[in-house]
Amino acid sequence: MLIYMLAIAMTVAMLIATLLGLHHEAQRVRVKANTKRFEGFGPRKPYRHH
Repeated sequence: MLIYMLAIAMTVAMLIATLLGLHHEAQRVRVKANTKRFEGFGPRKPYRHH
């Protein structure tokens, strides 16, 4: 019985870790998409002193 309880606990912990990882990845992609959307007109060129 103890083995089954440990297996269930580990399974639940892995599911929670997977959900947190997916949430983090989705948030990163969302931020990347939003910054790409608000760059303005055309590609940005870095300012250089010559």
